[in-house]
Amino acid sequence: MPTLVVCAAPVAGMPGCRAELVDPDAPIATATDAGLTRGDGVFETVGVHDGRMHDLEPHLERLAQSASMLDLPAPDLGAMRDAIALAVRSLLESLPATPPTALAKVVYTRGPEHGPQAGRPTGYVYADVFPDVTRQRTEGVAVVTLTRGYPHAIGAKAPWLLVGAKTLSYAVNMAAERHVKALGLDDAILTSTDGYVLEAPRATVLVRLGDEIVTPAAEGGLLHGTAQRAAFESFTARGFACSYRDLTVAELEAADHVWLTDSVQLLRPIRELDGRMLVVDRGLTDGVNADLLAAG
Repeated sequence: MPTLVVCAAPVAGMPGCRAELVDPDAPIATATDAGLTRGDGVFETVGVHDGRMHDLEPHLERLAQSASMLDLPAPDLGAMRDAIALAVRSLLESLPATPPTALAKVVYTRGPEHGPQAGRPTGYVYADVFPDVTRQRTEGVAVVTLTRGYPHAIGAKAPWLLVGAKTLSYAVNMAAERHVKALGLDDAILTSTDGYVLEAPRATVLVRLGDEIVTPAAEGGLLHGTAQRAAFESFTARGFACSYRDLTVAELEAADHVWLTDSVQLLRPIRELDGRMLVVDRGLTDGVNADLLAAG
């Protein structure tokens, strides 16, 4: 049974802030909530592995950054932290055994557009078990490149596009995933119209070029991956040089190995890219995933 925690008064400095466990089927938002009607809000998904939350603070930091980009009131990160902890603890206590993978999704919207609560943000956390991803982590995934429809670094030129904010406006990302599934594949790597690698719909791209591990620079308007940061620490400890920089599609195609990484599924090697088979380094992948699981 999933758990739901409402974060009353989720704005920093607002009195009456508390985290309250509620029935997951209970209504907690109005029909005019801007998060529902416009996707006007932000979210983060915290991975819970073997009962332990991973990278909680980087997720909270990114939630605050995304909220700032949308000109939302600063969220009360302490309240959000308490709500996440309560949701995860309640989920784990409700299960007969600790699941290998679960998640806690924290949502923060602009709130109702009308009525007495107009402009008062809505905050809540939803926690649930995640399907087993062992096969994807070990055998790899089949991926296709898809255009995102805009040029590289558009975020700096057009900040109103909110490129780099983790907003609730994920319709394009989900459409890309449905397209991929219709092709019989697992995931996508989004690219710019001028030939650069961006990110996956819900993951960061890592590429091995010789002894270098590269991920596209966040300054190009991408999300700064939380699991990617932890993976960089593991790769660095294994003797690789890790860097953030612009990465071309040509470099992606010539890479020794390619991975997708996110907080829930961790490091997934790509075994097929645009119909071409890639080498999966099982030993390296398993080692980095073991480090990610151990880090917490």
